[in-house]
Amino acid sequence: MKKGAILGIIIIAVAIAMIVSIYTDSSTYASFKDAQQTASEIHVVGELNKTKTLYYNPTKDANYFAFYMVDHDGTECKVVFNGAKPQDFERSEQIVLTGKMVGNEFHASKILMKCPSKYNKDQVEVTESKA
Repeated sequence: MKKGAILGIIIIAVAIAMIVSIYTDSSTYASFKDAQQTASEIHVVGELNKTKTLYYNPTKDANYFAFYMVDHDGTECKVVFNGAKPQDFERSEQIVLTGKMVGNEFHASKILMKCPSKYNKDQVEVTESKA
């Protein structure tokens, strides 16, 4: 191969790598304290505070869901989600929120849940039968 062709391939590869790095979501998980310090959307990981009540009244407003979450740093914050309450939300082991702080509340645009596996509770024991 000619040196010019090799140089062209390298330039194209670098350009593709730059485009991919710009357009991919390279965000990391943060805490509520980090969310207070930035105006952009951020990912916060934590657990539902099951001692406090969830607020969801679909007859009054089906697109308002509020709850309290504790992040991995131990900070508790009220979370407001403008959408329906996800199914089996109370059973979630871990919650990943995407959103930003508005005052003292975290306004989530997305909620992802890690729920307990239905296969871990009732494991089936398999034994070999010799006939």
